[in-house]
Amino acid sequence: MDYIIIVAGGKGLRMGSDVPKQFLPVKGMPVLMRTISRFHECNPSMQIILVLPHHQQQYWHDLCSQYAFGIAHTVVDGGDTRFASSRNGLAAIPDDATGTVGIHDGVRPFVAAEVISRCYDAARTHGAAIPVMPVTDTLRHIDSTTTGHNVLRTDYRIVQTPQVFDIALLKRAFTQPFREEFTDDASVVEAMGCSVEMVEGNRENIKITTPFDLKIAETLC
Repeated sequence: MDYIIIVAGGKGLRMGSDVPKQFLPVKGMPVLMRTISRFHECNPSMQIILVLPHHQQQYWHDLCSQYAFGIAHTVVDGGDTRFASSRNGLAAIPDDATGTVGIHDGVRPFVAAEVISRCYDAARTHGAAIPVMPVTDTLRHIDSTTTGHNVLRTDYRIVQTPQVFDIALLKRAFTQPFREEFTDDASVVEAMGCSVEMVEGNRENIKITTPFDLKIAETLC
């Protein structure tokens, strides 16, 4: 069985809006609905778990009624951190479940179907997979000096979501206590000494966090 945990806990502070960014409309549909729809279209049998702050859930329910949004999904409470939210979503999957589970940012509505498929296929083979993109800008490392120094961009990759894992592996990984170096879900798995396979992402798979991102999103619809 394939699962996807969609984590949406944004407050919209960088967006400058009173409405959390995941609920903002893009071409007539809230961002979060576009994200959920992308996974449902890719695999209609995929089990969808939505992680939302408890105080946002009634607003989400009202939006679903307003837009007649009927894709089945389970809603669970978000945590104080991304780590806690992912763990809460994972807890909604039975402990004896087998298969794969992805974790995806709720404000990434433009992940390509091919990327979703690549991530799940790679996770079935390797246990863990993440989509990445090459770095196109020059990178500069800031160290103890005042000027820093350039680094080879070919040594780095931009990491996207969904990050997909064997269910049992991810459940075991999230029994670990939180650490500051857990910057994403893959880092939690790597902390157990497991390797993570990289697959090709897609450039349009942006994370909508600013008004500029919202303008780009409007052009991508």
